[in-house]
Amino acid sequence: MGAAGKLAILAGDGTLPSDIAQAARTAGTPVCAVDFAGVRAAVPDDVEVIAARFERLGALFDDLRTAGVDRVVMAGALARPALDPAALDATTLALAPRIMAALKSGDDGLLRAVIAVFEEAGFAVLGAHELVPGLVAEEGVLGAHAPTPADRADADRADAITAALGALDLGQGAVVAQGLCLGVETVQGTDAMLDWVARTGAACRPDAKGARGVFLKRPKPGQDLRADMPVIGPDTVRRAAGAGLAGIVIAAGGVMILDRAATLAAADAAGLFIWARGGLA
Repeated sequence: MGAAGKLAILAGDGTLPSDIAQAARTAGTPVCAVDFAGVRAAVPDDVEVIAARFERLGALFDDLRTAGVDRVVMAGALARPALDPAALDATTLALAPRIMAALKSGDDGLLRAVIAVFEEAGFAVLGAHELVPGLVAEEGVLGAHAPTPADRADADRADAITAALGALDLGQGAVVAQGLCLGVETVQGTDAMLDWVARTGAACRPDAKGARGVFLKRPKPGQDLRADMPVIGPDTVRRAAGAGLAGIVIAAGGVMILDRAATLAAADAAGLFIWARGGLA
């Protein structure tokens, strides 16, 4: 991690903010966390916390500079905020047209705008995968189970679907079984898609004894991986198993695995494969 200056974690939900804070401590990098009002956030323990509001970016930038921050990282799930126009400070008011336009785009478009705002304010924006060793999946079958030829064919189909939808900034994942698309990820997210497949997928598979299907997760084409890099974890495995799937396919080098040991153990126990496939990122 190196270099002088403090790292600020723009904290969302999940384990990633704490993983980054621990990696920063190990590397000897001073670290703090930004806790945005109105957002469910997993703020790491034992770090300096800067309270912030999305409507007061000017105040946040001043607080970050006062704290000695020169780098920021977005970490964890973060819902789109509901903004109070009456609370906007002068900096945010000047940025409002760009922010409001970005809020009407897909996640990548919105997060590219957020990255640009922080960079224009003088902060370097890093990706979580740059800070925590071993987060990104290497190529290959990662657990005890391997995909069948039918699973690999379903993965090809799911990749084509996600590449097409991702180019429109719509989502990062799809479920395909026996060549049929059972679900695509949109703004509702991965959990909602897998839960939908769990409720409806059995009736849609042409052959009840055929391939059970795969969940494929990959970055959108051309996505800036410093923000919203795709992630799987133990809960993803649990939901994929609940959806009756054979396994999970992720982009090697383009998807983070949170709590890797627990994720692979859960997949092995459930009989699911996890395949980090090359050529998807």
